[in-house]
Amino acid sequence: MVRASASKIVSLDRAAQAAADARAAGKRVVLANGCFDLLHVGHLRYLDAAAAIGHLLIVGVNGDESVRRLKGVGRPLLPESERARLVAALRSVDFVVIFQEDNVRRLIAGIRPDFHAKGTDYTKENVPERDAVIAAGGETAIVGDPKHHNTRDLIRSIRERG
Repeated sequence: MVRASASKIVSLDRAAQAAADARAAGKRVVLANGCFDLLHVGHLRYLDAAAAIGHLLIVGVNGDESVRRLKGVGRPLLPESERARLVAALRSVDFVVIFQEDNVRRLIAGIRPDFHAKGTDYTKENVPERDAVIAAGGETAIVGDPKHHNTRDLIRSIRERG
């Protein structure tokens, strides 16, 4: 039997079709993204807040090579399949797409979200893919609580205690 969280991990084509179907039904589509390398409460708050601004939440999870390029040696701690499965298990998440690029421009172009949700460590003006969101007819939304949690500090804390 396929578990519900595993069935929520889909290809970009499947996510794009779900987004098109949702928009045709008058629903707002939200795209959020991140590495999610050790899921923590900040991630939960970010994704819950992203889900609250729309009807369908699609989450892009950076693939392993992308995380290595972005975060450096020793990352990710968990492989992409496990990180995607953890994110997919969250009630607020409708679909998860693993992507290998260092940014979500390809996902934005394919999904055409009404909102691209980013965390509070960004402003609308400094989101790297903001131009792609505008070109796709959407807007950038800053969501979640102030960034008091991050994976880097969590890893450091675990290493210091261990």
